[in-house]
Amino acid sequence: MSFELNDIRDNQGARKGRVRVGRGIGSGLGKTAGRGQKGQKSREGVSIKGFEGGQMPLHMRIPKRGFNNPFAKDHAEVNLGQLQALVDAGKLSADGTIDHDALKAAGVARGGKHGVRILGKGALSAKLSFRVAGVTASAKAAIEAAGGSVEVIEVVPAAEKAAAKKNSVRDAKKAKRA
Repeated sequence: MSFELNDIRDNQGARKGRVRVGRGIGSGLGKTAGRGQKGQKSREGVSIKGFEGGQMPLHMRIPKRGFNNPFAKDHAEVNLGQLQALVDAGKLSADGTIDHDALKAAGVARGGKHGVRILGKGALSAKLSFRVAGVTASAKAAIEAAGGSVEVIEVVPAAEKAAAKKNSVRDAKKAKRA
């Protein structure tokens, strides 16, 4: 028996057609279309997930936990050990200043819309110069002990820059009118 690509088919009964409800009494799913009779659940567009008949729902009975700080900074965190491993692997050059873009290109600084923060876990022996948004005291001490330097800069996210620009344009227009 030859095997042809144009003869490939599913086994008989492997794919079943969609049940078409509301198509007459003879189909067995006519009239109410399997939804019973009357009431909210028989109607279209019902959303009562989590509704407990007027009783306070479970998700509202359980106390709230935790706190999300709306002013928290989003830093990409990089440890000294990771940096040393990158230098040893040749993915990060020791000459020149290392910033967020260089760390992102090396594949170690993911995210961090407020820049990179260097943490002190691990050992650093290479002499490196950094230009980052933050550094812990232990990391700064380790970098300077290895003969390197750290410049801490303030990173303003693009969204905040755009909002500030919009406000300054609006203020300039107000001043012009006055």
